[in-house]
Amino acid sequence: MADEEIRHLVRIMNTDLQGNQPVIYALTGIRGIGIRTSKIIVDSTGIDPNGLIGYLSDEDVAKLDSAINNFEGNMPKWMLNRQKDPLTGDDKHLLGQDIMLTLREDINTLKKIRAYRGLRHERGLKVRGQRTKSTGRRGSTIGVSKKK
Repeated sequence: MADEEIRHLVRIMNTDLQGNQPVIYALTGIRGIGIRTSKIIVDSTGIDPNGLIGYLSDEDVAKLDSAINNFEGNMPKWMLNRQKDPLTGDDKHLLGQDIMLTLREDINTLKKIRAYRGLRHERGLKVRGQRTKSTGRRGSTIGVSKKK
């Protein structure tokens, strides 16, 4: 390990990961992978979870990449981040840019069907029932202005 040169950036799932971190923590840099999910992925590949990701060989990095792409079968249903998808009804685990695209698509669907939550999103107000009388004030203020 001492004779090998460390790679400071390791690219997995179109994400640059820090090479000086242990494998189990470096994988959490990918959007949609937390510490528990990372542990499941690393255990399925047989790679040392505490070894630095910068010292992994190209074969091990490819093994991690393929394990990330099809790890949904190893996870219990309650750990998936997209259960009962409204369009397909499937249970999925979204990773990377798919999370952002799906969120934007869901909000646009709510706006299109003129749901209450969609209207709140459109107007830039609180969506989840919080109080708005005294909090969440940003932008132009409405109310009493002081005379000069």
